[in-house]
Amino acid sequence: MKAIATAGRPEAAPEHAFQIIERETPQPGEWDLLVRIKAVSVNPVDTKIRQGAILPNDQQHVLGWDVAGQVETVGDKVTGFAKGDQVYYSGEVERPGCNAQYQLVDARLAAKAPQKLKPEEAAAMPLTALTAWEALFDKLKLSQGDDTHRDETLLIINGAGGVGSIATQLARQLTGIKVIATASREASIEWCRTMGAHEVVNHHDLIDTMQSAGYPEVDYIFNCADIGDHWDNMNALIRPLGHIVAIAETKKTVDLNQLQGKAVTFSWEFMFARSLHGYHIEHQGQALEKMAAHFDAGHLSSTLSEVIGPLTPENLGHAHRKLEEGHVTGKLVLTAMP
Repeated sequence: MKAIATAGRPEAAPEHAFQIIERETPQPGEWDLLVRIKAVSVNPVDTKIRQGAILPNDQQHVLGWDVAGQVETVGDKVTGFAKGDQVYYSGEVERPGCNAQYQLVDARLAAKAPQKLKPEEAAAMPLTALTAWEALFDKLKLSQGDDTHRDETLLIINGAGGVGSIATQLARQLTGIKVIATASREASIEWCRTMGAHEVVNHHDLIDTMQSAGYPEVDYIFNCADIGDHWDNMNALIRPLGHIVAIAETKKTVDLNQLQGKAVTFSWEFMFARSLHGYHIEHQGQALEKMAAHFDAGHLSSTLSEVIGPLTPENLGHAHRKLEEGHVTGKLVLTAMP
């Protein structure tokens, strides 16, 4: 089979960072699905790993952790899946990724794809949707239901990004909480409103714009940006005994002691933590199954914003470049290898 691998040169520009390689089509282990890739999405974590995070940066790696595809073979212990099933999943960062013709994935991390979504639309969702689901419902412990959290507020920092986009939908559609998203450009502001945000505020002057909008403090904050850029803002805006969850690390120094006076809870969300440590990995397949039902019921919509083209080294590099430039709304998707 063909796959697209990194060149093993983390300093290379995205346009020169990938090459086609030939590998034997893998055979599934007892818990695995062998999936023929129909569409993939690209995430910021892909760019970080290409540049040397998590995996050895002097080796070739097949990246990619957002998939829509078709089951070709199932392992001996797999239940609930059969050849021909359409599936979607994110997978495991320590196994070869989806930038290939075929991929193995542990069936417990996958779910049948939403029937109402095209492969390109489904591929946009798994990594960001799982991140948002775990942040909102596992970490912040929001309760689902139209009448829940009616008197509470959730601030989503970087509301137009991939995670912020689906987090806005999940919070708006599955709870009764008031959702406030941050954005600054006209296109991203409109995108946040389309995703369902009750309010959109400018993150460049966050405290003042929040106060002007009538929100001097909030109950929950979901930070999808560099925590160092917003640490003081979050400390000022979170209410006493509030809860902050974040997904993006920082190179800046932050003072966790600032949160002590209000007895604020701070949580990390890292979607790959379950598979990296083998901790109840079936939780992710179950979450994707629940969200597939919501997509099919019309409660959620895909955050696909652009189909770059077929999966080639050139198109993959172009997608990485766009992500690194930092102005992407929603998700970038590539179709199957030519």
